[in-house]
Amino acid sequence: MSNLKVKRTYSISDLAREFDVTTRTIRFYEEAAMLSPERNGQTRIYSDQDRVKLKLILRGKRLGFSLAESRELIEMYDPSSDNAHQINALQEKIKQRREALEQQLADIEIMQKELDSAEARCQEALANLGH
Repeated sequence: MSNLKVKRTYSISDLAREFDVTTRTIRFYEEAAMLSPERNGQTRIYSDQDRVKLKLILRGKRLGFSLAESRELIEMYDPSSDNAHQINALQEKIKQRREALEQQLADIEIMQKELDSAEARCQEALANLGH
């Protein structure tokens, strides 16, 4: 038996189907230099590394990270290290994102109270008009 590992490749439609995104989305990440498929004529051939990068990009997007933040984290990856630097950076970004969400939540709660107050004033004004 041979120890040669066959490299798995993916078409753009394979990845689009697997991650439930459009091929246009994948091409966007390619244009942003986040993915770099090989080409066979007009056909894009994605590697396992491209697949993992796409998975990380989409995870970052779900977490609310910008494309630049995702790129920064992905570029930190070094298979020859323990990636503590990358993990620490990710933890810091998660902390920052959580703080931003907590502030947004507080802002929403204030806005809801202001809307409740405005609505109550409208109802009171209508009641005073006899409606």
